[in-house]
Amino acid sequence: MTSPAHGAALSRLLRLSRQVWVRAAAFTLIAVVVALAAGVIGSLIPVELVIDLGQDSVGSILQILATAMLTATTFSITAMVTAYSSATTTATPRSTQLLISDPTSQNALSTFVGAFVFSLVGIIALSTGYYTEQGRTILFGGTLVVVAIVVVTLLRWIAHLARFGRMADVIDRVAAAAEGALVAYARTPTLRARRLVEVPTTAAAVWSDAVGYVAHIDIAALDRAARQHDVDVFVGSPPGAIADRTRPLAHIAPAGGTDDPDGLTDAVRRAFRLSSHRDYEQDPRLGVIALTEIGSRALSPATNDPGTAIEVVAALQRVLTRSLETPPDEDVAFERVFVEPPRVEDLVADAFRPLARDAAGLLEVQIRLQKCLAALAAASPAHWTLFERTAADAMRRTRGVMDGADRRVLRSAAASAWRRPTRR
Repeated sequence: MTSPAHGAALSRLLRLSRQVWVRAAAFTLIAVVVALAAGVIGSLIPVELVIDLGQDSVGSILQILATAMLTATTFSITAMVTAYSSATTTATPRSTQLLISDPTSQNALSTFVGAFVFSLVGIIALSTGYYTEQGRTILFGGTLVVVAIVVVTLLRWIAHLARFGRMADVIDRVAAAAEGALVAYARTPTLRARRLVEVPTTAAAVWSDAVGYVAHIDIAALDRAARQHDVDVFVGSPPGAIADRTRPLAHIAPAGGTDDPDGLTDAVRRAFRLSSHRDYEQDPRLGVIALTEIGSRALSPATNDPGTAIEVVAALQRVLTRSLETPPDEDVAFERVFVEPPRVEDLVADAFRPLARDAAGLLEVQIRLQKCLAALAAASPAHWTLFERTAADAMRRTRGVMDGADRRVLRSAAASAWRRPTRR
């Protein structure tokens, strides 16, 4: 099993690997090494391995490859930027970070850049006489391998572009991110720390040095600091909250130790990673909010696309059903840290209140909302009253907005939806 410290390091490496420049730099380095290694390997092989390649055929192939890869790289960057812009305009700006971290587009761009650099290095090395005859033969073989990789990547990239950044693709990506965060929190609602019930009145507040969203909390680091100084740490700003002068990062309560141990405050601050923008990794509400934003934008008069709003409601139902049916793991690994779990009431309000407001006059969307809420109530009888109250609020918002005949149809559909589920 991975230790908490190793888990935090792995999380940092995963965040770094999602950066476009990291993957492109890695592919570029590999390309340079492969191009130069052909000359070294050629001089080390004792067996004569020479193929008659004609008049500078390797150089010609590399010239063609370099020109083609420069064009493919420019095309890929243009396609990616267009997809980001389209998602920002038609869906929600919160979805762009998911598109940017798409591994298929990053691999395509990195492969084209790497092949371009491989060609340049090969052309330069050929012009300086770096390769022996055997080295040129090995370079030729390496070039054929690179061409094969480029062709396969290009075919995958073309197929991927058919849906990359489209509305359905954006909804699926946001739903997957939301489901991942929600299921993780449903399984470990307190991040394997102890459940926070009440902060002692004698606890000292730890304030952030800067204003920003809490993107990640290293619970293992908090627990180590708490054990070292014999204190308890009460997390005050969970992931997704904004740390400022009204909300401390945490509170420290002495548990037999000194009142203000040296270095403890700084250790607590370092365990919180702040960002200018919210992040999907540990924030269970961001994915739900982003999905709802897509639906609300689709319901705006300028867009007028109730079909997309209905797809968003279906996505919210899938995500929330999966999280509500996930059994919690009550195992506590960090005894000296206390965390308040996210409230289901807040998640439900984030998900359905904006849609109920913006779709107050749309019969089809309201019917789908009622069916979705009834299904969620059936999936989680413990929260039946919450979903029933949310459905009643959505129905109440249609008063004076929806046509009388449509309201009668909606009431009939709602009664049918709420009659089918059976309490368990």
